[in-house]
Amino acid sequence: MARVDQSLFYANALKRYGLSARGVAWSDETRQHRRFGALLKAVGGTLADVGIVDAGCGVGDLWLYMQKRGRLPARYIGIDLLTEMVAHAKERTGQRIERRDILKDPLPEADWYLASGSFNLLTRFETILAIRRCIDASTRGVVFNLLKGRERSGTYNYWLPREIRSACRIFGRVTIYEGYLEGDFTVKIER
Repeated sequence: MARVDQSLFYANALKRYGLSARGVAWSDETRQHRRFGALLKAVGGTLADVGIVDAGCGVGDLWLYMQKRGRLPARYIGIDLLTEMVAHAKERTGQRIERRDILKDPLPEADWYLASGSFNLLTRFETILAIRRCIDASTRGVVFNLLKGRERSGTYNYWLPREIRSACRIFGRVTIYEGYLEGDFTVKIER
């Protein structure tokens, strides 16, 4: 069971802040965009021949970010737990967006799975389960960001880079990216 009711958490954020970075629980758009930039840098190269699943796509902000920068993938699928987010993402992006629970539902296949903030409310066990499920549904790997810090009780899920590296070695080659934003780091696991 996640640390908090994710559907309620995100529904409240969306209701309070609307279609904005804060509406998907980021503190501001600048920080959200730095995380997106780190994800895309980790994937590297052109996305023109790559299929991506945006796991926890929210209202479609990653797609819009890629579109604005001319870095659209060949194929894109967004998945999200919250029905309202799925509806907004479909409307805003015109892309294939599906309601899926990353921990339980069958996942679509893609070259890469990207997850920005999608694991922040999960327990440690659920984080590793989500990573495993994304790896299993990908042909190249998964790239995700995490909040950096020591594990503690409360709403958010914190990891130290060495902890996640150790936990994820069984899935493939792990690369850690830091320095783009205080309190955050990005992980790339290649199959």
